Amino acid sequence: MEKSILLISQGSTFMVDAIIKNLNEAGFEVKKSLPSTSELKEHANDADIYLMYLGDYIEESADAIVFLKDICIEAEKVLNVIGDKGEVETLHQIIPDHLIENIFSRPLDIKNLVTVLEGVAEKNSEQAKKKSILLVDDDPTFLRMVKEWLADSYRVTIVSSGMQAITYIAKNTPDLILLDYEMPVTSGPQVLEMIRSELSTENIPVIFLTGKGDKESVTKVLSLKPDGYILKTVTRPQLLEQIANFFESKKSTLY
Repeated sequence: MEKSILLISQGSTFMVDAIIKNLNEAGFEVKKSLPSTSELKEHANDADIYLMYLGDYIEESADAIVFLKDICIEAEKVLNVIGDKGEVETLHQIIPDHLIENIFSRPLDIKNLVTVLEGVAEKNSEQAKKKSILLVDDDPTFLRMVKEWLADSYRVTIVSSGMQAITYIAKNTPDLILLDYEMPVTSGPQVLEMIRSELSTENIPVIFLTGKGDKESVTKVLSLKPDGYILKTVTRPQLLEQIANFFESKKSTLY
């Protein structure tokens, strides 16, 4: 089980040093980064777990935190943060809730912090064994709902636009893309065309999500030759069954 942590903080303090000492004693390898874009670029791949020690630097480091948010989306990472209520509220203005896994309040219980992060490391190890799904939709409510439905069985990354999807797959290769057919700016068909036009991505399976189930609409969707389609009126059991059947059918083609 990998136990590596990137600790993001505004330099060393007595508490930061104490956190590192206790994590090292628990078997974690701890790397440090300042909350700057250049430092995060250098160290983003150094660890499996991100731990951010908040302070009054948040607003002045907004560009770096936006960059950190993008890293979390692209590399399927989540943040663990240490801070008071005001600092966490300020952070939430930049980083959405679903990218923050644990919040540790100050005064900090370091033993609890270590215990929780050990659980995160174990969870990460189990998650790595699951199939990965990229979910693309411009409706944040639908994104959250479907991610919750799939989270027990799959590693799910969510993005809210076609261009975010293209950016993500430039660095990652999901086992399946669930792609909203109708999106503003860059539509599902346009995204599929871009995916199929690149050698590095052309074989990634894509299933369209569509709100229209009439014969004419379905025929139009299938004419683009995706790997399937799922109606957005689907129930949780139906969705899980359809995705499980898809992966089972892919498995059978290997034999």
